[in-house]
Amino acid sequence: MSTLNVDALVGNTSANAITVRGEGSATTSLQQGLAKAWIDLDGTGTISISDSLNIGGVTDNNTGDFTLAYTNNMSSANYCCQSSCGGAGQVIISSRGSVTDSATYMTSSTHRLGVRLPHTDAWVDNDLNCVANIGDLA
Repeated sequence: MSTLNVDALVGNTSANAITVRGEGSATTSLQQGLAKAWIDLDGTGTISISDSLNIGGVTDNNTGDFTLAYTNNMSSANYCCQSSCGGAGQVIISSRGSVTDSATYMTSSTHRLGVRLPHTDAWVDNDLNCVANIGDLA
């Protein structure tokens, strides 16, 4: 096995065009496959970020309702978001729409996160909330 030690990778044809060979002859864009932002958030009591990438801060809007602000914005509001949370029966709202009737859920600079119990629709603060975003940075 060989080891490659580098400080930076730059595409040969274009600086932003690096592809990685996957299974068989399939290739994928390295930039498109990287998480551009993620967070591990404790939403109970005084909220705290356990660890994160590209998250500049979190606002506690209400019970089970948080706004994540990006350090470096996404290129648009059209990016992929994967969310999960701990706790039996709790679900993170993770779709285009709103956490409340007047809330904007995803923008290029923020992401609104809501946690509720599906069987009662009650909003809850949860100690383990994880979000990862994939898409293009601005």
